[in-house]
Amino acid sequence: MPGERLSVRGASEVGRYPGAAPPTRVEVSIHKDGEKKQEEGACRRWFRKMCPCCCKRQATMSVDVTDKVELVKPPVPVVEPSKPKLENGDSKEMEELKLSVCSVDLLSDKAGQNRQEHHTDLYHGNELIIRRGQTFQMEMELNRPFNAENHKMHIDLKTGPLPLVSKGTHVIIPLVDQLEDERWEAKIVEQDGNKIKLSVNSPVNAVVGLYGLTVTTSTLKGDHPNTFNPNKNVVMLFNPWCEDDSVFLDDDEERKEYVLNDTGRIYYGTEKQIGARTWNFGQFHEGILEACLFILEKSDMPPSGRWDPVNVVRVISAMINAQDDLGVLVGNWSGNYADGVSPSAWSSSVEILKKYHSSNGTPVCYGQCWVFSGVTTTVLRCLGIPARSVTNFQSAHDTDVSLTTDVYLDESMDPIDYLNSDSVWNFHVWNDCWMARPDLPPGHGGWQAVDSTPQETSQGTFRCGPASVNAIRLGQVYLKHDTPFVFAEVNSDKIYWQRNVDGTFSQIYSEKKAVGHCISTKAVGSDERADITHLYKHQEGSEEERIAVETASRYGSKPDVYSAPMAEDVSVEVKMEGEGPRMGADAKLNILVKNLSSQPRRTMLHSQAAVMYYTGVLKGTIKKEQLPVELLPNEEKTIEWVLPYQQYQNQLVDQAALMLTLSGRVNETQQVLANQTTFRLRTPDLNVTPLGDAVVGKEMAAKITFTNPLPRTLKEVVFRVEGLGLQKGHEVVVGDVGGLATVTLTEHFIPSQPGPRKLVASLDCRQLTQVHGVADIIVLEK
Repeated sequence: MPGERLSVRGASEVGRYPGAAPPTRVEVSIHKDGEKKQEEGACRRWFRKMCPCCCKRQATMSVDVTDKVELVKPPVPVVEPSKPKLENGDSKEMEELKLSVCSVDLLSDKAGQNRQEHHTDLYHGNELIIRRGQTFQMEMELNRPFNAENHKMHIDLKTGPLPLVSKGTHVIIPLVDQLEDERWEAKIVEQDGNKIKLSVNSPVNAVVGLYGLTVTTSTLKGDHPNTFNPNKNVVMLFNPWCEDDSVFLDDDEERKEYVLNDTGRIYYGTEKQIGARTWNFGQFHEGILEACLFILEKSDMPPSGRWDPVNVVRVISAMINAQDDLGVLVGNWSGNYADGVSPSAWSSSVEILKKYHSSNGTPVCYGQCWVFSGVTTTVLRCLGIPARSVTNFQSAHDTDVSLTTDVYLDESMDPIDYLNSDSVWNFHVWNDCWMARPDLPPGHGGWQAVDSTPQETSQGTFRCGPASVNAIRLGQVYLKHDTPFVFAEVNSDKIYWQRNVDGTFSQIYSEKKAVGHCISTKAVGSDERADITHLYKHQEGSEEERIAVETASRYGSKPDVYSAPMAEDVSVEVKMEGEGPRMGADAKLNILVKNLSSQPRRTMLHSQAAVMYYTGVLKGTIKKEQLPVELLPNEEKTIEWVLPYQQYQNQLVDQAALMLTLSGRVNETQQVLANQTTFRLRTPDLNVTPLGDAVVGKEMAAKITFTNPLPRTLKEVVFRVEGLGLQKGHEVVVGDVGGLATVTLTEHFIPSQPGPRKLVASLDCRQLTQVHGVADIIVLEK
């Protein structure tokens, strides 16, 4: 429901489970120091035990004067194993039949059958990492040959602090003659003397996470069971290759992209100036799987809930931000990052996740939306859930569940700042993840929107999704989770309201194509940009798109907003030449005004240029002017608008973004004209050029070149360089770079992994952000 994001978190909230009973009992002893405790007679104790309702123990004092609280662990009962009574002739026979395990081999080598068949051979290390709903192999050496007529054996897998069979966190795997799907089973497939090989099957709804493994053996004659602990763990992941798993993705190329690809592209900027940066997801890097499992452990979702990808994604969405649960990243949009790392300086999830894990859960500083999204992609792909980073340009932030983006003006057409809480971000990055949605009506599986950037609360926690992208497209905002919020981001109309003399507001104008443009993600199998706007909304202005908007609005807080459409015969829009203005030069735009009527029209356009954060929050106005416009019947006019470099050079914030607002009223018809255009000042790229042959184990180099586009000095410039399989991420302190000066840096490194690799570099300084570059390097085997 639309109100879902504003409700208060309770014990029954979806995706967050009430805590399991602790393994210790809490006994509260209330007494004053020196007070003698009254003893209870044996008869009374017996009577109270038989009939507690008739013989309640009386409290000795009020809880308000508690002096002492004691935590007492319950006594552990010592259970003597019941040994069978043996006849004199049976003792020797029992000893000869007794079976025990000498060793267990989980066949977990990266190049082995298990890791290859389960598509987990890219993960670092040689632990057994498997995917649910698929068989895996293991070998055992016993003290004597296994004989099914005399011996019994089963495997135990346990996960979480309180494993329970009823919750699926304690799994007992029996030996069977034939394996069947959808259940935990094991079958002996090879036997050679004392050695056996088992094929073990798991169900498609197995709990995901880290399991401890033991093997228990006994004889059919009832001797005391013998349990062997090999001190080896098993990691269970979701399985997008298994058609019965709810995250199944039926396209091999898409699985390679959305599960196995450890690098990607994240888009930013404005719809007319789309920038792209390479991001190292690094889901297979050393320590990342451990960090992802640590995040699950740190959340308050018990292991029993980890079988359902809807729950897992919802929890990950909350845990990637640190807003209310000490999650991975602290959001910071202030421009001051002195006590952390500037969000634009990150180019990889690896350092962030490893830092969070190694600090035992201390949030990392700092992130903004693309960082939250990049880390979310890493965690979801690492756990086996297909995922991608998605950028929405002109992304609305609806704060009052109206499903419209509202702009309030006073009697003089000036904005009323304290009422204008809705905003439109230049761009916003979130994630799509792929899964079935059996909790929704048919047809709503597939891509689901999930957002880890803390914007609004959902059931009391800063998180968003998963929301069915198909439900968003159709305006079905009554379907969970957080569909109204994402719908408003991509398809809300911008409604202008003017205050009347009596204090009420009237709707004076609506922009139907103001938000949700050029929704972008990296294409499958290439570094090209794929436009997926059509997945989130019907074509702008089509009958289907208008029906979706009006369907959604009925569930918002302003259901009557579309009752009175207005006629229009004058239009105003802003156009940009080429890739738009560049940093360090005057910014030039063209304002195009059209008269579509057969009568002359006159208006006064009020223009206002403001520096803005990419989130849509304005820092301050830097230029205002009035532009008189007179139009003949059916005439078009182009007005050149210029913002000199001197007016913005000391005013910019992150992303170098600005907003041009135009407003006016046509004299003859009283038609309101309104337009808001965001643009950014383009920054140069880093030029990364490989030097020498790229061969595993052989030193090579790369040259990184940067030219300062500004006529002033850049202070405290730092380069960050990283390449998965090439070299570890590190910083290179460059210092000050003079105006229009060129810096060249040569990096020397030894590739460690063959195949296509990317060397990513970024520049970090306060005066210039979003400067980065990448080189594609194909590394050959030694």
